[in-house]
Amino acid sequence: MTTKRTSLTPATRRLVTGIYSRLDYGTLGSVYCYAGGAEFWRAKRGLCNRFGSRVAVVLRRKLEQGGHSLYVGAGVAELPALMMETVELGRAVEPYNLRSAEVAALNRACHSVSLTFHATDAASAKGRFDHLWMVSVLNDPERFPQLSLLSYGRGNPLTFDPLKFNTERRIVRALVSRCMGKLARPGLVTTTTEEVIWIAEWCHRRRVPYLVGKRYYQTALVGDPICFIEIGKRAKGVGRCG
Repeated sequence: MTTKRTSLTPATRRLVTGIYSRLDYGTLGSVYCYAGGAEFWRAKRGLCNRFGSRVAVVLRRKLEQGGHSLYVGAGVAELPALMMETVELGRAVEPYNLRSAEVAALNRACHSVSLTFHATDAASAKGRFDHLWMVSVLNDPERFPQLSLLSYGRGNPLTFDPLKFNTERRIVRALVSRCMGKLARPGLVTTTTEEVIWIAEWCHRRRVPYLVGKRYYQTALVGDPICFIEIGKRAKGVGRCG
């Protein structure tokens, strides 16, 4: 079983800190912000390391040694979890991110630690995985503006576009279906509380049991807390748990 340590190992912490120190925050500022990117990263850089490391410690207790993880939309905030998996659990990780500028910056910073980000659609990943990380992807306001507005209760009935929403919903459902189809059972999904509904819908349609964890974990870059969903696991006396 995995370790009960309450922090990442010193070796992992050094590697993560080193990557954060090598990142090109000038480039990342323009990726994450229309303006004020320097101020944004001065405020968020340490939080990404701190909150990301806390989530990584929890994730370590839920994963087995030597598995395979698919990371959808992985970026700066995912670095502690990615390094924990590779260094402490000996797992293979495949992080995907459609923002080519961020991928280039991440790969430059990670060149010495054998961690490679892919600037392609995660649905194109090959093979089977026992862990799927999908955090703040399905409600991304840049990629899915209408869906995001509705998800957060900010839709304006005068300007909301149902046709664009239906298109965005089809894209999200297709992405979830293609990625979840690669997940072994039992398997683990790491996502946000706002995105649980998409994973739950996929499971309900296929009569796959699932169990949503009751504990949530703060993130650095978005307001949505992270939670964990066990796929293919039944709650005691219950067919599925939502």
